Amino acid sequence: MPASTFARLSNPSRSTTPSMVLGTATVLGGSVAGLLAARVLSDHAASVLIIERDEPDAGDDQRNGVPQGFQIHALLPGGLSLLERWFPGFTEQVIAAGACAAPATARRTYIDGVRKVIGSAATMLTGSRAFLEGQIRERVLALPNVKAITARVTDVVFDGDAVSGVSYESSGMSSVERSDLVIDAMGKSSRMAEWLEKKGWERPPLRRMVVDLNYATAVLRREEGDPAGNIHLALKSGKTSGDASGAMFCRIEGDRWLMMMAGYQDRKPGRTAEDLLRVARQEFPPEFELVADNELVEEIRTYRHADSRRRDYHLVSKLPARLVAVGDAVAAFNPVYGQGMSSAALHASCLSEYLCSEPELAKPARAFFALQRVVVDAAWDISTGADLALPHVDGPYPRGYPVLRWVRNQISAASVYDREIGRRFDEVTYMIQHPSSLARPGVLARAIAVNLWSKFRSRP
Repeated sequence: MPASTFARLSNPSRSTTPSMVLGTATVLGGSVAGLLAARVLSDHAASVLIIERDEPDAGDDQRNGVPQGFQIHALLPGGLSLLERWFPGFTEQVIAAGACAAPATARRTYIDGVRKVIGSAATMLTGSRAFLEGQIRERVLALPNVKAITARVTDVVFDGDAVSGVSYESSGMSSVERSDLVIDAMGKSSRMAEWLEKKGWERPPLRRMVVDLNYATAVLRREEGDPAGNIHLALKSGKTSGDASGAMFCRIEGDRWLMMMAGYQDRKPGRTAEDLLRVARQEFPPEFELVADNELVEEIRTYRHADSRRRDYHLVSKLPARLVAVGDAVAAFNPVYGQGMSSAALHASCLSEYLCSEPELAKPARAFFALQRVVVDAAWDISTGADLALPHVDGPYPRGYPVLRWVRNQISAASVYDREIGRRFDEVTYMIQHPSSLARPGVLARAIAVNLWSKFRSRP
């Protein structure tokens, strides 16, 4: 059952007893998904090697492998609780280092200018992507059996029906790293499917949903008298016009704000300081103008997300043994929903459960991909369900989409006014609960009643 599997994988209190099942493990990619995979592998392998094409610690600099790195990032409660599992005391330590806690009382969300009621009481963290990733990297590389090198992976190596290592280039030299298990964490641009097909294996099916999203993000100095709280999010449902589809600002380390504006297709709001302030003043609640009027710390940076995509490894009939894929290498979603780091943490939980079962590594890791499918399906349901409501997005549609859309609309509308529905809605979007929890008859009945009452109250 997907819901019970999701609950088990997202449970931060599950004990993990280290059991050695591997000699060596190699992780391709040192971003959040790769780092968390390495953390799990450290409990099950004598040695873990992370091969990352960028410098392992790029600080505040842009890494080529993370083109969206300058955009807003928040560590959702679902991911944060699992980081506490892998690194006890993580939240307190990272806040002390400069991250910003965002409990329910420090978050504001507006839908078409209407402020939502407080929903989930769970806390999330905000900080720049470089900072948050750096905090995770520091803890992973402190493990005695984990090391990282800077190199470019060029291919996978096979021994019969199993992956036995990878070839890579570093400083102009080619090398081969033998491994008992290879983890593809190379992100959305991973070439693993191409390498598999080239060697006679089956390429995992690729699903795409074109969303054509444009971001503009500014770093601004935080001033005395600025709005209280940490995260302010304002979204438009499509009923209102304007240049932006949504905007958000949040506190990050160094006493700064990150402000993001987003638009779809030809709309590219906030690309200059003047446009940022204009849109904030004309289209969003007053606190957005107040923050946008602050001093810009650095130039505004833009990013385009063309599509959401997923590679369905669970559907591959001809799959080599000793190969696993995690993070954006499997599924990359519309970043406006903030699922990336939390999905990576849940993929690490899948890897932990798979290795704790002491699998037969000579066979394909189908048990792992079956677990991961539950996580990917949940995140895909959250993001694409909302994206399909956009007028320019044209499928692919799931079976029974008209009914699913009606149910989602009822729940989403009621979450603006009702705290219980808001809590349940948040727990799904924060990746704490499985989306099926919103389809329970009692939840839907309450949402319908709330929406009928709100329409009655709005009558003249």
